Amino acid sequence: MVIGVPREVKEEEYRVGLTPFGVEGLVKMGCRVMVEKGAGLGSGFDDGEYRRAGALIVESHEEVFNRADLVVKVKEPVEEEYPLLREGLILFAFLHLAPNPGLAGVLMDKGVTAIAYETVELEDGTLPLLRPMSEIAGRLSVQIGATLLHRNRGGRGILLGGVPGVGHGMVTILGGGTVGYHAGRVATALGCHVSILDINVRRLETLEDLLQGRAETFFSSPGNIESLLLRSDLVIGAVLVKGGRTPVLVRRDLLKGMKRGAVIVDVAIDQGGCVETSRPTTHSDPTFEEEGVIHYCVTNMPGVVPRTSTMALTNATIPYVMAIARKGLIKALGEDPSLAKGLNIFKGRVTYPTLARDLGVDYTPVEELIG
Repeated sequence: MVIGVPREVKEEEYRVGLTPFGVEGLVKMGCRVMVEKGAGLGSGFDDGEYRRAGALIVESHEEVFNRADLVVKVKEPVEEEYPLLREGLILFAFLHLAPNPGLAGVLMDKGVTAIAYETVELEDGTLPLLRPMSEIAGRLSVQIGATLLHRNRGGRGILLGGVPGVGHGMVTILGGGTVGYHAGRVATALGCHVSILDINVRRLETLEDLLQGRAETFFSSPGNIESLLLRSDLVIGAVLVKGGRTPVLVRRDLLKGMKRGAVIVDVAIDQGGCVETSRPTTHSDPTFEEEGVIHYCVTNMPGVVPRTSTMALTNATIPYVMAIARKGLIKALGEDPSLAKGLNIFKGRVTYPTLARDLGVDYTPVEELIG
């Protein structure tokens, strides 16, 4: 199998689909791996490292897409890459298709096999390929929020962790999954007053234990959300619906009662965002203000720490890439239910039920298509 690793062209995305270590493992299996020139530079991996790992360095983006059987990316294709998509191509990346029907339509029309990192799911319900990026985004969310609260960044002018004799900042986290937990870890370590909301009471019990009672937990009801947000300095959107559009939990009217200069970091923006006023931003222009509240809605937060992110992502994805390369797509999907759940689009059909619902198209079970 020929595996292609293109340079990411999404604005200010510095990660790369595979590290040289990942490439070396594939080459030893007998795969041909093509890496676009300069693809790893943003993550600190030069072309020489990929050559020593056995990769062929190619000059153009087009060559990677044209010659590869399997393209391993980080982020979803952007519009300039749509012409490169073709029937029979296997695309393995973060896709987040529910809020992006345009891309979903292109993948369906062109007959691309689209496997989304974010919906690969183990038997226990965990998402092994999304998890490392969620851990990073959760930790970054508090770090970024603390900086945006500085007065010169438009914030309230508070030190989130406080000092003796002065009250500590209040952090509210919407969602108690991986992002929420790691945000809670950092915020409690700073000494903040931390509240975490979720609709899963058992998860809230687990968070109480994991955070050793240093964070308060609340059932995620409209009343609790409103009460906590009105007192918050930093709000972190950490809601996840597997493969689907994130529900909006914070309406514009609620922002009007929040503290002026408070900050919202909507980590859920990849799947549409959980705040009504959120809209996608970039690392070069990461914030905007609505109703006196600063919004940070960068869609590729872990891209700002690309070396850490690329290494963590490859550690998680490489077993699945190897399985596809060794067994072929159909056998790999048939033998591994977790990988099969990652399949979003195949032969022009949507094969993930939540995605089909949000796109308003028919759902076709994977089993019907792979026999």
